[in-house]
Amino acid sequence: MITRLKYLDDLTRLEIPANLPPNTVARLRELAVKVFKVLDCAGLARVDFFMRRPDGDILVNEINTMPGFTQFSMFPKLWEATGIGYKELLDRLINLAIERHRDKNRSQTNF
Repeated sequence: MITRLKYLDDLTRLEIPANLPPNTVARLRELAVKVFKVLDCAGLARVDFFMRRPDGDILVNEINTMPGFTQFSMFPKLWEATGIGYKELLDRLINLAIERHRDKNRSQTNF
């Protein structure tokens, strides 16, 4: 049985960071944050986009609220490209989860 590893074949080319103009990168970041907040997400997520070639219009494709987390997965690779390694990323996510848990317990309502 041959198993194809996602992102590790001749069909996929990784460009981290993406070869895009700075204003496009800023717009993508802004949209990713907006999507994350509008959907009331917490912790980790990856927002995927399409960009139309003719006009450069940006379209939200999907939000992946539980992206892969292996050494080959895009989520940790993208963070690594910003200088945040796997261990530090795990520490940050654990701290976010603890903080969210504390916030939820503070705002409990009894009926």
